[in-house]
Parts: sequence; C-alpha cells; structure tokens
Amino acid sequence: MPKNLSIFFIADIVGEPGLNILETMFPPLRQKYSPDFIIANAENSHEGRGLNRDIVKRLYDIGVNVITGGNHSFDKWKIFSYMKNDEKLLRPMNYPKGNAGYGYGVYPVEGSELKVGVLNLQGRTFMPQIDDPFTTSDWALERIKKETDIVFVDFHAEATAEKLAYAWNVDGTVSAIVGTHTHVPTNDARIFPKGTGYITDAGMTGPFDSVIGMDKGTSIRRFTLGTPQKYKIATDDNRICGVYLEVDPETAKCVSIEPVIFPDFPNKT
Repeated sequence: MPKNLSIFFIADIVGEPGLNILETMFPPLRQKYSPDFIIANAENSHEGRGLNRDIVKRLYDIGVNVITGGNHSFDKWKIFSYMKNDEKLLRPMNYPKGNAGYGYGVYPVEGSELKVGVLNLQGRTFMPQIDDPFTTSDWALERIKKETDIVFVDFHAEATAEKLAYAWNVDGTVSAIVGTHTHVPTNDARIFPKGTGYITDAGMTGPFDSVIGMDKGTSIRRFTLGTPQKYKIATDDNRICGVYLEVDPETAKCVSIEPVIFPDFPNKT
C-alpha cells in the first residue's frame, strides 16, 4: 500500500514579519512534518497588500511548491507580467477573463508519480462581486480531474457560510478545502462525510500583536474615527499558522487534517 501524500499549507503571509519568521522557523517545521508538497498563500506578503517577484523567489527558496492568492493578488501591478508566465503562482480563478495569471494548476510531486491539482477561488459575500466561484469550480475541476483526483482548494472568502456551502457542494470531489482571508485560525478542522478535509480559516503567518496583521493603533483609529488610515503592518509576536493534512493517494480522500500554530499561544492548554 502506498504511503499517504502529505501536504503542508502556510496561511496568509503578512509582510516582512511573516516572511522573516518563515525563513527562520519553517525549516524545523518542515523537518517535523516532512511534507511531500507545500502550498502558501502570499497575497499579503508585500507590505501587507500584494506580492512581488523577489518574494516569490524567497518562498520557492524555502521549499514552497505553489503560491496562492486572494483579493490582494492584483494590488501591485508590477507582478502582472510575471503572473502570466509562472504557472506555480496562482490567483483566484473566478476573476473575470482578461486578468493576468492562473487560477489552477496540476503539479508533479517530487519523488513520486503523483500529481496534485491546486485550485484558488474567491468568495463574493462581503467581497468584490466577481464571477461565481461555484460554477468556476465546476469548470476547473472538470479539467483538473483529467490529470489527477488529488485536489487542494484555497477558498479565499470572508463569510463562513460561503466556505461551508462550497465544501458541502464539492464534498467527495476534492481532497481538501482550506479557507483563507480572515487571518483568524478557526478550530473546526474536520473530514466531511465523503472524504474532503476542511477548515474554515487557516489563520495568518505574521504578527499577532495586531488586528489581523495591522498595527493596533492604526486599526483602532480606523474603526473609532470611521475614516481611512494609512496601512501600517504590525511587527511583534510573530507566528506561523498553517494546516497539515494527509491524503490517501488511491482514493484521493483526506485521512487526517491538523491545524498548526507555531509557536503556540501560551495560554492554550
């Protein structure tokens, strides 16, 4: 019997604090979990909004196989030309036709004959009203399934209900769905009845002495004054959030899913 395929997902990377802790602390995590395939969401990695080519290279250098995105994927226009050529750099598939980049891909797993399909989608509830992620998913999965049944979905959305509705809609047709965007790790990792691993939100990789990565004072002023404030990334209490999961390569079903927070919160028992 072949061994399970292990996948490690790195939650939304926020600015230099998130990149720095990854570069220093991810190697021991990688050694502990020994994943076969690594995915990272990096839509907030450059100054909190967007990303650039240098960051893409830094993530590849630490072993990331595929980079996913979200509503900030297009915030830095200089990345557009690069997005057209790097098939390992994804953005949500359901942005209208004509935007730069790829929304899904099928990738070989080093050291095996397996392939992993990665699909990046974005929700519409409390988000930009782009194309329907459910219909887009159907279209993409039909194509991915021609090459592999092992499919990982990064569903970037604000509303828990939308993420759950999507999960129930595709249960048994994808191996795992990891929610991103809210930057708050949820405690609902589970395997759905037909074998799809799921968690509503993986959290973020970056400064937790913050309001979802943003400087506390700046964020408080934004809410109390009701006016825009200059975005400022926080710097302290950096942590890596992610998800480790295993997939049976014969059935493409998730057999285990584990949220990861490193270092863990000190008051957690």
